[in-house]
Amino acid sequence: MSLPIIFCIDDDVQVLRAITRDLKSKYRDSYRVLSTSSIQEGLDSMLELKNKGENIAMFISDQRMPQMDGVSYLEKAMKFFPDAKRILLTAYSDTDAAIKAINTIQLDYYLVKPWDPPEEKLYPIIDGLLDDWLNTYRPDFRGIKVLGYQYSKKSHAIKDFLAGNLIPYQWQDVQVSDDAEKLLALNNLNTKQLPVVFFEDGTYLVDPPVIDIARHIGLNPQIKHEIYDVVIIGAGPAGLAAGVYGASEGLKTLLIERRAPGGQAGTSSRIENYLGFPTGLSGSELTRRAMTQATRLGTEFLSPLSVTAIQQKDGYKKIILEDAGEINTRSVVITTGVDYRKLETTGIADFAGAGIYYGSAMTEAAACKDKQVYIVGGGNSAGQAAMYLSKFAKNVYIIIRKEDLTSTMSAYLIEQIGATENISIIPKSEIAEARGSDKLEQLVVRNIIDGHEELREANGLYIFIGAKPFTDWIQLDIIKDGKGFLETGRELKNYDAFQKIWKQARDPYLLETSCPGIFAAGDVRAGAMNRVASAVGEGSMAISFVHKYLAEVK
Repeated sequence: MSLPIIFCIDDDVQVLRAITRDLKSKYRDSYRVLSTSSIQEGLDSMLELKNKGENIAMFISDQRMPQMDGVSYLEKAMKFFPDAKRILLTAYSDTDAAIKAINTIQLDYYLVKPWDPPEEKLYPIIDGLLDDWLNTYRPDFRGIKVLGYQYSKKSHAIKDFLAGNLIPYQWQDVQVSDDAEKLLALNNLNTKQLPVVFFEDGTYLVDPPVIDIARHIGLNPQIKHEIYDVVIIGAGPAGLAAGVYGASEGLKTLLIERRAPGGQAGTSSRIENYLGFPTGLSGSELTRRAMTQATRLGTEFLSPLSVTAIQQKDGYKKIILEDAGEINTRSVVITTGVDYRKLETTGIADFAGAGIYYGSAMTEAAACKDKQVYIVGGGNSAGQAAMYLSKFAKNVYIIIRKEDLTSTMSAYLIEQIGATENISIIPKSEIAEARGSDKLEQLVVRNIIDGHEELREANGLYIFIGAKPFTDWIQLDIIKDGKGFLETGRELKNYDAFQKIWKQARDPYLLETSCPGIFAAGDVRAGAMNRVASAVGEGSMAISFVHKYLAEVK
């Protein structure tokens, strides 16, 4: 955290140098002393410092300056940092103006020049005012700030992207936060331009697409190699494991992710059955550890960037990116995982991102405080989300079509849910309709046995109704099963098209698709176990087959 600031302004350079010297000699360990002789520079600095989230503890301004008198300058500075202490440097002839300023700008003190010796005439005054300031001082957040409306699809997309990429940020709802309104006004922005993202360097973007945010914070570096040994598409547990093992074994490794690392596992509030973590760990913590490990070992990372196609040319694979960029690689590991299935019910699409979310959407959990929240689905992801949301919501209701959870959810989660007072199960039911104005407000819940419908107050709906593989973008001669999952290994021989496609003398390796040198691991692969541990195992195993393939084509 940066130190609070003492800001000095005086057009007399000698006086400015003297006050700056005396302040630094006494306070440099606890405060930063900034100074300028220009009124305009001083005013411009205010906006920059405010946007950066800096904290100014004290203004010290000379009264007699040609461009603007000190009282007028302090009056303008108050708009940016109203809690800062204010001292006016005056000559004997300016004392009347200083006394008047005590009332007009709540001047804290006027200091008659010269102040020698500072030990008697300067430091005791500054000490008292700074002690008083510290009593009410609350550090401003230093980092990315997102300003917007709570139930805004655009705001949710930005928060979801930042949280998914493990980037700290502060959310400010303009309907609740006075600070957000003030920050907009200081930058001459209005609510029609929301969401606005402020960065640590003081710059901001208005209603930005996430790709622009990624570029600004350096998430999308330049490609370093003309040809990679292996490109991994998808940064879920399988992709991250492949990245760790690929880089650690000396391969030029690139990992591409279309949204955020971690996949669906990365959004899990608690993973309690992963080997080696007896008390469990969150999906974000697992992702953070894996990303740190992969990048330390040398894996390059591109995000958010989608792959639109894979082509073969001259023995190499060409990765085609959404921005029309191309990457050459000798092998590919596809670990794109799955997407949540959409709930095709009246009103659901209208409030997606505005009270209705696919997956756990932990970024919105705080907005559920003391409210009525619903979850559709009876799998482990739904159970983990229910446990997490129960810490915030007044009540959490799990809507399932079956009688109970025993056939779809792990026993440890069922036990935890049963012991949590504010979680209830609504069995043999479904959502018939979602209603609201600019956000979700009500749900119509229908009993699938007798058709009875009940209108319920609802402030949040989280949907977990299964998943489909993210493979629609894959062309080539890559065989998929009837549901779109990628077939690999010996299972490929069950397809009539295999003999027409596969022209190698050997059989496909265990995780190899029907296109030599292109492998699949994790949830995107047909027959996968849909567990974090198995995905990690497959991702690391895929690299061993990559080595075998690369040895063949040298």
